[in-house]
Amino acid sequence: MWGAEGRGVRGGEERWAVPEGAPCLRASPAFDRRCLLDENTFTENFMNQIRARKTYLCYKVEILDGDTWVPLDENKGFVHNKGANQPGQPCHAELYFLDRIRSWNLDRGLHYRLTCFISWTPCHTCAQNLATFLGENSHVSLRIFASRIYSLPGCGAGLRTLQAAGAQIAIMTSKEFEHCWETFVDHQGRPFQPWDDLEVVSQHLCEKLQAILQEGNLGFKNPQYTLMMKNLKVKLRKHSHLPLQQKE
Repeated sequence: MWGAEGRGVRGGEERWAVPEGAPCLRASPAFDRRCLLDENTFTENFMNQIRARKTYLCYKVEILDGDTWVPLDENKGFVHNKGANQPGQPCHAELYFLDRIRSWNLDRGLHYRLTCFISWTPCHTCAQNLATFLGENSHVSLRIFASRIYSLPGCGAGLRTLQAAGAQIAIMTSKEFEHCWETFVDHQGRPFQPWDDLEVVSQHLCEKLQAILQEGNLGFKNPQYTLMMKNLKVKLRKHSHLPLQQKE
């Protein structure tokens, strides 16, 4: 089962009929670019001050060779969720990702590291599914870098279960946003331009995530951050085409 095809993928001079987020194959520059997000899709879904409706998950796979992690470019790409307003059964991005991992039939005699850059932390059910997968596949380790924290009831417990299963969970900083831009975005040679207060928001979310993972505290508040976000929302409404949305 693959993510739905969509406008987030850009190609060369021709449009190829492939599933959105399909793993990149080394063929030609035009083919490789089909595996990339366009700039607007990346910004609209990963900008950490905007509550985007969709969940995008960019992933890469590395294999341990001695003491060195070697990237497997043929297992690199992205998926996104299928919302209730789309045809077919709704499905979260993490479940599409798990389907994709299983389709690779990773050699149990080797060790792999999966790194995900995701626009929202997993919900409780997805976190439980990821934890179960790690428990059944000791040859696979998982790192998750999230742009935002999904804070519905039960999500904190799910993240703690996932961490206990061995996953590393962290908030994206400018370093990870820039890496995503360079690796998963069809930027046409344009450098990543950090948005206002990117690091301020990342730092607050990092503190909030640590509180959730260590103390189970989903009610973490920072008055200065709350005021800053209120001002940012006003500015975004006045000067940006990007919507202030809620996750599906």
